[in-house]
Amino acid sequence: MAEVNWGARAPNNGSNPMAKVTGIGGVFFKSTSDNKALAAWYQKHLGMPLEDWGGAILRWPGDTANDNGLTVWTVAGKDSKWFSPSNSSFMINYRVDNLDEMLEQLRAGGVEVIQGPDSAENGKFAWIVDPEGNKVELWQPMAWDDKNKDA
Repeated sequence: MAEVNWGARAPNNGSNPMAKVTGIGGVFFKSTSDNKALAAWYQKHLGMPLEDWGGAILRWPGDTANDNGLTVWTVAGKDSKWFSPSNSSFMINYRVDNLDEMLEQLRAGGVEVIQGPDSAENGKFAWIVDPEGNKVELWQPMAWDDKNKDA
């Protein structure tokens, strides 16, 4: 995969630089029942640092991964099974600092890990489903290189 320079400005018709996305500014989704209980579940099981107003502010300086803090965005095909077993039209990928410890915490808390951990060139992945049936991807990033293939 080609390295992307996220700090570079993309050309606009070869002449003037155009504005571009530089990261994820927020993730918002509706609860199907009790939004406060669902937020508390994310706090308890994933360590989401909830603020007094009920949401969380995730700050990059706390991320110590060696990938320099990238976020991936993609549009899945309409027939994709990627989000299965969830029926949701979205899946959120949360960066974690230690996937093995996170999975131990989740299992100890009664959360089923539906897949993983799986290793790839860019890190380790696992998947869970929250109490409302949304599939959640957990990712411990690693720098892209050949030595991570069997990590």
